[in-house]
Amino acid sequence: MVQLVVGQKGKGKTTEILSRANEEVKTASGNIVFIDRNSAHMYELNNRIRLIDISRYPLANSDEFVGFISGIISQDHDLQSVYLDGFMKCAHLEGQDVTDTILKLDRVSTMFNINFVISVSLDKDELSEEIRDKVLISL
Repeated sequence: MVQLVVGQKGKGKTTEILSRANEEVKTASGNIVFIDRNSAHMYELNNRIRLIDISRYPLANSDEFVGFISGIISQDHDLQSVYLDGFMKCAHLEGQDVTDTILKLDRVSTMFNINFVISVSLDKDELSEEIRDKVLISL
C-alpha cells in the first residue's frame, strides 16, 4: 500500500513520517528503510531503521528512481516498509505530475507486500483524482 503525507514545504511532513517510522519499528516483524536526500535525520531515527541517503546515487529521472527502489527490494526479502521523505526531489519530479510514479510504486507495493509512506510537497487538491485516495494525512 502507498500512503501519502501531503502539504506544502514547512508544514511538518518530515516530522510526521519520522514519527511513524519510529513507531512502526517497535512492532515490526520485517525491515524498515527510510530514504532521504541527506543523512541529517540519522539521529532522529531508531537505529533499527536503515537510512539511505539517495543523493549519493546518480539518479537522473523518475524511472531510475523506481529502478533504485526495485533494487532495494530485490536485496531485502524481509523488507516491510519504506518511508520516503522529499519524494518529488528524490524522484526528480519537481514541477511534474507525480501520478505515474506513485502508481508504479503502488504496483510494486502490491507485488511485494511492502508499505510505502511518502511525503509529497503538494496540497491534496493538486494531486490527480487517481491518487487522492492514497492520502493518509494532509497538512
